[in-house]
Amino acid sequence: MSRARTGPRRPAVAAAARVGRRSATAIAAVLVLALLAVLCAALWPGGGSRDGTAYFTRAVGLYKGSDVRILGVRVGEVRSVKAEGQRVRVDFTYDDRYKVPADAKAVVVAPSVVSDRYVQLTPVYETGPVLADGASIALSRTAVPVELDRIFSSLNDLNVALGPEGANKNGALSRLLQVGAENLDGQGTDINRTVTDFSKALTTLAAGKEDLFGTVRNLQVFTTALAQSDGEVRAFNQDLASVADQLAAERGELALALKNLAVALAEVASFVKENKQNLTTDIEGLADITGTLAKQKDAIAETLEVAPTALSNLQLAYNPSSGTLDTRNNAEQSQNPSLYLCSLLRSVGQPQSACDQIDKVLKRAPIPKPGEQGPPSGAPDLTLGGILGGGQ
Repeated sequence: MSRARTGPRRPAVAAAARVGRRSATAIAAVLVLALLAVLCAALWPGGGSRDGTAYFTRAVGLYKGSDVRILGVRVGEVRSVKAEGQRVRVDFTYDDRYKVPADAKAVVVAPSVVSDRYVQLTPVYETGPVLADGASIALSRTAVPVELDRIFSSLNDLNVALGPEGANKNGALSRLLQVGAENLDGQGTDINRTVTDFSKALTTLAAGKEDLFGTVRNLQVFTTALAQSDGEVRAFNQDLASVADQLAAERGELALALKNLAVALAEVASFVKENKQNLTTDIEGLADITGTLAKQKDAIAETLEVAPTALSNLQLAYNPSSGTLDTRNNAEQSQNPSLYLCSLLRSVGQPQSACDQIDKVLKRAPIPKPGEQGPPSGAPDLTLGGILGGGQ
């Protein structure tokens, strides 16, 4: 009996164990999926949003829930629109997956006349800092479209100003239009030609813009240099004015000088014409003289070098009391023909070797001393007196 009762219990226990394991596996799988979902929600990029505020001069057609776009793509919405004095505050939110530059601008765009408007954030982010969460876009960085009713109002104001209660009150505008029509009547060809020529002139200027801008830059450099040299320019102008005043004060003398110069030039021309042959001969002779001087330039240079010393010696030799040129005789030199002849040879440019030859020749003959009788009969008298006297 016991075996009969225990036999069926074993399959039931095994089945229960299998069900328990399946339930535990399912619960674990659900927990893992929940954990992954939490992690994805926390770590997946773009899961949050950023807030911002923009101030506009007006916000016609902009409401809570209006789109906030970048390049026309919806990235957020307007949360509130509130008037604050002379401006309108617009709070908005956008997906933080989209980066906006820190210096972004906000523009209200009207796709059509009747549709809702949206806020466009511009420019597109490339690099650099991004707009912080909760940042404000100042009034100077926002823009709104011109309203149609403002355009109609401006046109109406213009019509009233030009109407019978304004500029045309006395018919002035009508007369202007009538006179303008009369002046332009039949001038279509000329007006067309004028417009065409003006277009060609603009084209020429556009083609030569580099040269034009280069001229302007050079002119700017020139004016800058003048500005930096203002003192010198003023001094030059003052000196020029002084010279002009002096010339103006002496214009009579200048006129007379020019008149005399004209007379002198006429006389010179007449003289040259009458004495052409003689002037030609004189010029040819002068050419010969200058050629000779050029050839003798070394001698002239030597003369100019020695002349001051010679003139100085002449001035020192002059005796004003007796009116004579006094010199001092060198007795030793007169008794030494070798020394005298050597000085003469050296004065004319002869070398020292010539003096040595003369000295050798003279040393071979006896020279009497002062107070002694002349040389023996038949011997040459080599003294200066003997040489000059010819041996007599």
